[in-house]
Amino acid sequence: MPYELGNRLVVGIASSALFDLKESDAVFREEGEEAYRAYQSEKLDERLQPGVAFPFIRRLLSLNDLSDENDPLVEVIILSRNDPDTGLRVMRSIQHYDLPISRSIFMQGRSPYKFMPALNMSLFLSANEDDVREAVAMGLPAGHVLDSPYADNAEDQDLRIAFDFDGVLANDASEQVFQTDGIEGFRAHEVRKAATPHAPGLLRDFLANVNRIQRREEEQRQKDPDYKIRVHVSIVTARNAPAHERPVMSLKEWGVTVNDAFFLGGIEKGAVMEVLNPHIFFDDQVSHLESTSRTTPSVHVPFGKINEQAS
Repeated sequence: MPYELGNRLVVGIASSALFDLKESDAVFREEGEEAYRAYQSEKLDERLQPGVAFPFIRRLLSLNDLSDENDPLVEVIILSRNDPDTGLRVMRSIQHYDLPISRSIFMQGRSPYKFMPALNMSLFLSANEDDVREAVAMGLPAGHVLDSPYADNAEDQDLRIAFDFDGVLANDASEQVFQTDGIEGFRAHEVRKAATPHAPGLLRDFLANVNRIQRREEEQRQKDPDYKIRVHVSIVTARNAPAHERPVMSLKEWGVTVNDAFFLGGIEKGAVMEVLNPHIFFDDQVSHLESTSRTTPSVHVPFGKINEQAS
C-alpha cells in the first residue's frame, strides 16, 4: 500500500529554515561549491544548531502523539537545494535532535518547491527569499523565514501560531482598496462588503489543517479531562472596527476558526507579539515584520500587489 498524504498536515521545510546555516552559507558564497562540499564533509558528524523555524517544527511534530504511530497527523518533508551528499549533515542533525522526519528531497542547486502539490503540502518554509517568491508566484503557500532571534523554552510544549489576515489567510483585494483609496475608503468598502466573504489566501488551507489537529485535541480532552490543549491560533491584524466584522464572517464561511483575534488599528505588532510569544507569525508586509522579527520567529508571505511592487 502506498503511503498516502491526503489526510495529513504536510509541511515542506528547507534546511535553511530548520537549521542555522549562516556559517555553511558563508563558505559557499566566499569559497565556492567545492569548498562547501569539503566543509560539509569535514563537519558531517557535527550537528547543526537549531534555526528560526526549529521550535515550530518540533512542536508541530510532537502532535503526532495524538495519532497512531503508523498514521501520523503531521508529516514534515525536507525540500533542499543541497545534493544528497552534502544533505547528509542535515539528515544526521535531524536524527541527533530526534525529530521524526524521514522523507526528503535533495536537488543540487535547485529548489524542489514545484513538488509541493504532488506532496499535498499546505506550507513551505525557506530562508531563501528567491525560492519563496517563485513558489508564491505559482500560487503555492510558501513563506520566507526571516532572521529572528528567539530563545526557545524547551519546557513549554504549547504551539502558538499567529497570522496576519489580509494577504495571508485572505487574498489582498481589500489591501488593494486601502492602497488606492486610503483608510477611509478602505473602511467604507469593508462595511459595504461585511456580509461578503473574502476570497481565501495562500495559507487558508494550512489553517484548516491546523484546525483538524485542534479537533483531535478536543476529542482527546473529552476522553481525558487532564489533557492540556497545546495548539493555540491567533490572527493579529492592523484592521480595527468597523473593518473587523468581515474577517470574522469570512473565517466562519470558510469553516475555519482561530482562538484569538487582535484588531490593532495601526498599533505596532511587535509589542503585542512580545507578549503573545508565538512560535511563528505570518505576515505579507515587511514593514510589520521589521518589529515582530526582533523577538518572534517571523515569516514573510510575499503575496499580492504590494509585494509585486516591492520586488
